[in-house]
Amino acid sequence: MAQVVDKIVNSTVGDAKKRQMDGFTIDQNEKTPLTTYFGTKVSETDIALRAGARGPTVLEDFHNREKISHFDHERIPERVVHARGAGAFGEFKLHTPLTGLTTAHILTDTSKITPAYVRFSTVGGSRGSADSVRDPRGFAARFYTDEGNWDLVGNNMPVFFIQDAIKFPDLIHAVKPEPHNEIPQAQTAHDNAWDFMGLHPQSTHMQQWAMSDRGIPRSFRHMQGFGVHTFRLLDADGKSTFVKYHWTPHLGTHSLVWDEALKLAGQDPDFHRRDLWDAIEAGAYPKWELGVQLVKEEDEHKFDFDLLDSTKLIPEDLVPVKNIGTLTLNRNPVDYFAEVEQVAFCTQHIVPGMDFTNDPLLAGRNFSYQDTQISRLGVNFGDIPVNRPVCPFMTNQRDGQGTMFSKSNRQAYHPNRFDILPTTEPAKGGFRSYPEVVSGIKERMHGPKFNEFVSQAQLFYNSMSEPEKQHIISAYQFELSKCYETIVQQNAINRINLIDHDLALAVASSLSDIKVPDAVPNHGQKSEFLSQVTGKNQTFTAEGRKVGIYLLPGYSYAQVEPLKLAFTAASMMVKFVGPATGKVEAGNGQTQIAEFTFENSRSTHFDALIFIGGDSDDYTKKLKNGRLIHAAREAYMHLKAIAATGNAVGWLTDLALAGDLPADAKTKTEITQANGVLLAPSVGAGAEFSEKFIDAVAKHRVWDREVDHIAA
Repeated sequence: MAQVVDKIVNSTVGDAKKRQMDGFTIDQNEKTPLTTYFGTKVSETDIALRAGARGPTVLEDFHNREKISHFDHERIPERVVHARGAGAFGEFKLHTPLTGLTTAHILTDTSKITPAYVRFSTVGGSRGSADSVRDPRGFAARFYTDEGNWDLVGNNMPVFFIQDAIKFPDLIHAVKPEPHNEIPQAQTAHDNAWDFMGLHPQSTHMQQWAMSDRGIPRSFRHMQGFGVHTFRLLDADGKSTFVKYHWTPHLGTHSLVWDEALKLAGQDPDFHRRDLWDAIEAGAYPKWELGVQLVKEEDEHKFDFDLLDSTKLIPEDLVPVKNIGTLTLNRNPVDYFAEVEQVAFCTQHIVPGMDFTNDPLLAGRNFSYQDTQISRLGVNFGDIPVNRPVCPFMTNQRDGQGTMFSKSNRQAYHPNRFDILPTTEPAKGGFRSYPEVVSGIKERMHGPKFNEFVSQAQLFYNSMSEPEKQHIISAYQFELSKCYETIVQQNAINRINLIDHDLALAVASSLSDIKVPDAVPNHGQKSEFLSQVTGKNQTFTAEGRKVGIYLLPGYSYAQVEPLKLAFTAASMMVKFVGPATGKVEAGNGQTQIAEFTFENSRSTHFDALIFIGGDSDDYTKKLKNGRLIHAAREAYMHLKAIAATGNAVGWLTDLALAGDLPADAKTKTEITQANGVLLAPSVGAGAEFSEKFIDAVAKHRVWDREVDHIAA
């Protein structure tokens, strides 16, 4: 009985943000008549009031003026960075408490379910840019704790381009579109970006992450997140422990391939946003583990890098990540503008038991985030529903644009004669700062370990698998080919050469008039944790993957239904693709509902493809469709799992992928696997076929498939 009560209480607490947001959500339906802003019911909203049927529009039409005036002011300034984003609500459940390291309830009390919110974003593009561009991704998490909002505002990469916030305006001015022509959008593939990176040694490590597959994630659901900075945890006595935060997706960390990313930018610019929305609506709730790397105060200087340097990570080989809680996103926004565009994160939003370090990049963010929210939303941005804490909050702040509440307190200062809004001592839950000893000469410089820029960039590159290294080479080649000034390309190659000489030679092979300097030593060290292909603790699962099953009228229903059941049981998303949306009739009269058509979708929309055979011999004639052939070749080129059943096998081996698959596969009775393609001409689509295909999808890509000859 006690467990039931605890479950009810926890559900109520975890649902606190939804219940609060419901109080700010207006239900509009056929029983709520259209009115003006101030309650006058409207009889006509399509034609403005005129002096005569063909006469001038008159100013006395207050509804017309109110409607147009509000429309004229509907947009607020977009974020300078992270403008393009998507968000969702959820909950956080701690399972491993950091007892004795912090007093923060959210990190010590495993009985609580804390309402949460996450906004994902690209960094460089405008609100109208595409989701699949090569760019770091924002991973901004908010916890509506019982001690106030905690905003953990990070990225999908654990390091950054610069060490000091004073350089941030320079960085963004450089990577944004060139100012004379506003080109290119949401890309660093231009002269200014690489001029900056070539001249700034501190960007060397981050370049590797951005040029790797991390720059083009498969989805937000398959993306890691990092707090980037080193923070502090404080215990009841004020003792400090350094901490770095990690988010690890339950579905594993996986990426697009470059050609796929390019095509999606045009085919579906909302690809990541749509994927997150669809997964939550389907009940395939994305989950992440919150992990921490903990370093004792006395061990701060034992590394060959500085913990305060945001261009460095702590290798997991040195300090393991300890998973302590699970974040689940389970509710989509009701109103994008109100709940995503107006959400305002601030890195300085922490709770008692936490504090900052002297990271110079973090110090600037702590000022800048508050400042930019005021610019976008006004000084009272904290009163916007999505930004409000769920715990009680009272301040002496007053007035300002957009004031939402009348306050009875006439003594808006402290102390006051009535002891209104008393302060809270730390022993009873009040916030206190770490009493750090500060000494030294005031000067513009960093610690000596900040001046080493290459070692971790080499560590990252050395740790990559061969396919990932080739992708980094291709990324550099593409980016630098879009730079038109030789000096920019040369400086970039000089910088790349410090990472790895062979890497520099490979990149330079696609450029003219570029000299590669002499080789410099590479320390040869690797990490077991950095590769997405071979990395330790990487997750490979078919869960949450989208499988496109291609059907034509007359398909074999017996080949489809077992697959649908097996894939659904494996928590995969089954999407049918047909010549038209709606019912597609099988040879036996049964039907499946096609959500996609051959024309309105491409193979890029799915993680894997299956082509279903038909019940009659003339079914293969229908398969001779350019869109279907292209889908097979494109998915093959993108290294995805592909399968065919029944007489679709012969179509795949003889036409769509002729020369890449064994021609005799269509005559065999058993299942054939070749180059990551599963072929079942006669054994149907039973358990063995389903299991083999699910296993292939879980591997994410067929990395050893040869596809240089494919252009689709």
